[in-house]
Amino acid sequence: MQRLHAVIHGDVQGVGFRYFVIDRARPLGVRGWVRNRPDGSVEITAEGERRNLEELLDVARRGPRGATVTDVDVEWAAASGTLGPFEISH
Repeated sequence: MQRLHAVIHGDVQGVGFRYFVIDRARPLGVRGWVRNRPDGSVEITAEGERRNLEELLDVARRGPRGATVTDVDVEWAAASGTLGPFEISH
């Protein structure tokens, strides 16, 4: 089990990005959260099997229609096992 932390930059707020990520994360069985950041980026922290996290990361790199992703900062770590079902964090 792995932990993914990603910050997605670009035109990613106000386009349904968080709901787009949730709709893809839940069927993959990953746990964690997604939230808007004050700087206009979107942050994702998720835990699960590496292949499922990589699929979620691929989805985040594309974003929903209307989003323009310009950069993605990614960090990998061992899973902590402390994350709940995937949701929007405030």
